[in-house]
Amino acid sequence: MTAVGGVDVEAELVAWLKAELAVRVVTDLPANLGSDGPVLQLQRIGGDDDSFRLDRALVDVDSYAVDRPTASQLMTQTRGLLLVKLRGVTTGAAVFTAARTISAPAWRPYENTSLRRFGATFEIFCHPVS
Repeated sequence: MTAVGGVDVEAELVAWLKAELAVRVVTDLPANLGSDGPVLQLQRIGGDDDSFRLDRALVDVDSYAVDRPTASQLMTQTRGLLLVKLRGVTTGAAVFTAARTISAPAWRPYENTSLRRFGATFEIFCHPVS
């Protein structure tokens, strides 16, 4: 039997979103963020489970780009993928069953004023493949 929380939601989402978006998707921001083109960062910030197999992960997602329209568009694409296309996706380690928006995309301040940041929080439902 697989342990509850046996899916590394961050790793599975990073790999899936990289393939879908063809942009850099990370959990830790790179040192050369400004010169690296649009970057999508995601981090699990909590969640809960059903004490059996289902993991309900809260995932914070931020898009970074040199201008507001690019950062906003990347977040819009990401939100669409998570809410519409992720349902039913099976990766090597996870089955994604649903996603919903906890906090809608919005501009978030960032200390580097030459970059723009849009962020949102999603609840991602998944369980291990086996």
